[in-house]
Amino acid sequence: DVQLQASGGGLVQAGGSLRLSCAASGFTLDDHDIGWFRQAPGKEREGVSCISDLNGSRYYADSVEGRFTVSRDNAKNTLYLQMNNLTSEDTALYYCARGDQYGNGMDYWGRGTQVTVSS
Repeated sequence: DVQLQASGGGLVQAGGSLRLSCAASGFTLDDHDIGWFRQAPGKEREGVSCISDLNGSRYYADSVEGRFTVSRDNAKNTLYLQMNNLTSEDTALYYCARGDQYGNGMDYWGRGTQVTVSS
């Protein structure tokens, strides 16, 4: 079975850092686009960052560019999101998700991990 397990969230002060992990099982991580999304209370879910399976290119939302870094450890089949210089605007439930094989969007979603940034 395909599973995505996100972890690493928590409470941090503004300006602090966290590293999220997403352990994948049931498939090979680098065979798919893989990414991070987040949803804050009262807001729509938004894409944060992703890695393309075609060439390993990394993409970031404008709001996190320069502060967040996405990476992948193929040996551990795990996706990471290093988040630095966090602000209260980053408070949200963070999810990892897998892209389908046809470029039609994400087909599997992990349970979220909560990130709360206190100002």
